[in-house]
Amino acid sequence: MLKAVGRDSLARNSALIMASTVGTSGLGYLYWMVAARELPRPAIGTATALISAATVVSMVANLGLGHMFIQRLPETGTAAWSRIVSAGLLLGCSATAFASIAAALVLPRLAGNFAFLDGFTATAALVATAVALTASMLLDYVFVAHRASQGMLWRNLALAAGKVLALAGLTAAGLASASAVVLAWTVPSLVVSAYTLRWSLPRLRPGYRPAVAGLGTELRHVRGSLTGHHLINLAQAGPSALLPVLVTARLGAAENAHFYVAWMTASVLFMVSPAVASALYAERTNAAGATLPRAAAVTLVVIGVPAAVLFVAGGWILGLFSPAYAAAGGLLLKILVLAAIPDAITNLAVAHWRSLGELRRCLWLNVLMATACLTLTWLWLPSFGIEAAGLAWLTGQTLGALLIAVNAGRRRLVRFVFCGFARVFGYAARERVAPRPRRPRGGPRPAAQGRPAPRSRRPSPHSRPRSRSWRVP
Repeated sequence: MLKAVGRDSLARNSALIMASTVGTSGLGYLYWMVAARELPRPAIGTATALISAATVVSMVANLGLGHMFIQRLPETGTAAWSRIVSAGLLLGCSATAFASIAAALVLPRLAGNFAFLDGFTATAALVATAVALTASMLLDYVFVAHRASQGMLWRNLALAAGKVLALAGLTAAGLASASAVVLAWTVPSLVVSAYTLRWSLPRLRPGYRPAVAGLGTELRHVRGSLTGHHLINLAQAGPSALLPVLVTARLGAAENAHFYVAWMTASVLFMVSPAVASALYAERTNAAGATLPRAAAVTLVVIGVPAAVLFVAGGWILGLFSPAYAAAGGLLLKILVLAAIPDAITNLAVAHWRSLGELRRCLWLNVLMATACLTLTWLWLPSFGIEAAGLAWLTGQTLGALLIAVNAGRRRLVRFVFCGFARVFGYAARERVAPRPRRPRGGPRPAAQGRPAPRSRRPSPHSRPRSRSWRVP
C-alpha cells in the first residue's frame, strides 16, 4: 500500500498535503484545548474574531499568487525562479499589510462587535497576523508547485508545535488574555517562514537567492493572476473565512467561540478535497497523467472514516474543550460533516476545470455558492443561532454539486446525440461513394500529385535482356 502511494505522484503529494493538514489540525486541537482551559471565553472569542479577520484580509490580498507559482515555477531557470518567488512574496505581503490597515479602520465603524480593533496595538496585531498567514500560504504553494509536499509537511508541523509551546509558555507566565492567543498564533508563523526563506528554499532549488530586481516584469503576470485565479480563490475560500466574521457581527464574540471550535473540528474534512485538488492541478501543470476519477478515489478513501467518526462522536470530541462547547456546537458539527460530501465534489470539479483553462466556469460556480452561503447565513443567524452558518454552508455546497451533476449529464447527452448523428451520417456517406471522374479519350493520363510520371512500356536500352536472340530493331 505504501509502495503504491510512493510510486503514484498524485497520491503521494495528496497524502503529504493531507498529513500536513491532519498534523496541523491535531496540534490545533491541543492549542485550543489549552486556550479553552486557561482563558475565559470572551478572550477566546475576541482572539478568534481577530484571527478570522486576518484570514479574510490575507485571502483577499494574496493576489492569487499561489496558483501562479504552480503555473510558472516548474519550467523556469534558477534566476527566474528566484525572481518569481521573491516578487510574489513581496507583493503579496505588502498588499496584505495595506489591506489589514484598511480593515482595522473600517470594521469598527461597520460593526460594534469589532470595536476591539480600534487602536494601534490591535491594528499592529491584525497586520502581523495577516502578513504571517499570507507568507505561510505562499511558501506552501512553492512546495506544492514542485510536488515536494514533504517540505510543506515539516514546515507546518513545526509551526503548529511552536504555537502550542508558545501558548503554554504565555499562559504559564500569567498572561490570560486575548493577546496570549494572538501572540502564540502569529510569532511562530513568522519565525518558521523566515527559516523557510533562509534555509529550506535554497535546498528546494539550489542557487536560490532573494531578488528584488525585475519586480516590474512580474507585475504583468500578477495582473493576469489577479483577474483569473485570484477571483476564483476569493469566491471559493471566501465563505469559509467570512463565516466567523458574520457570526461575530450578528451574535457576538462569545457565540463565535462556540462556532469556531466546531468549525475548526470539521475543517479536518474540508481540508482533504482542497489538498487533493491542489495536487491534481500541480500534477497536470507538470505534465503528469493525473485523472479526475483517481483524485476522487483518493478523496473518498481519506475522507470516509474521519467523517463517520466526527458524525458519531463529534459531541464527545467537542466536550474535550469543555461541556459548553459540546452543548452549543454538537448539532452544528453534524451539519458540517454532511456538507463535506458536496464540498469535495465542487473542489475537485473546480480543480479539473482550472487545469483545462475554463476559468470562467470555475468563477461562476464559486460565486453562486458563495452568494447563497453568505446571504443565507446573514438572514438565518438571528433566528437559528450558530447552526444557521452550517445550514447555509450545506445549502451552498449542495447547490454547487447539483449544478455540476446537471452540467455533466448535459455534456454526456450532447456527446451521445452527436456521436449518434455522426454514426448515422458516417455510414450514409460510406455507402454513397462519389463516382470517379472520367478521362477523355486519347488524352494523356494525369500524373498523381507527388508521384513521378508513368514510364513508357518500352524498356531503356541498358535494361534489355542480354541474350543471343535479341535483335536491334
